[in-house]
Amino acid sequence: MLLVATPSLHDPNFESSVVLLLESDEDGALGVILNRPSVVPVGDVLEPWAELAAEPGVLFRGGPVATDGALGLATLVDEQTEPLGFSPVAGGVGIIDLDAPVDLIEGALGGVRIFAGYAGWDAQQLLGEIEEGSWYVLPAEPRDAFHADAEQLLREVLRRQPGELAWRSTRPLDPELN
Repeated sequence: MLLVATPSLHDPNFESSVVLLLESDEDGALGVILNRPSVVPVGDVLEPWAELAAEPGVLFRGGPVATDGALGLATLVDEQTEPLGFSPVAGGVGIIDLDAPVDLIEGALGGVRIFAGYAGWDAQQLLGEIEEGSWYVLPAEPRDAFHADAEQLLREVLRRQPGELAWRSTRPLDPELN
């Protein structure tokens, strides 16, 4: 699932964000912001993963929690073959152990995206934010995690939704400037 920030969410950590939920249970939820690329090349931080990094090949800001750590998402070449260190999330996308030896798994991976930090909520916090209208909860597609143009991801996710949400894809960031 995706969490897409609604216009009423004014937390600068999440404003206009698209978050891929990686885990959600009674203890809370964990995800990464998909549409916050940095300017730092993956090779500058995790050199062994640079050649597998999906375009644009930069580190992404995954969220405000543990920003000094990295989390990797990977897509599989063949969903029937899960390499060492791969934990499936959905649709051939999963979390990859960044300590795994790249040369042992690179042929099984179609691409990798590296995130500095993650987004996390305790169980009641996220439910409360959804109930107050801060998030749209929408189905994810495997390509969302590796979208080449992260700045267009929000609009594209909204555009593929039925009804009013598709219309919201054309809403300017600041409607008062319209």
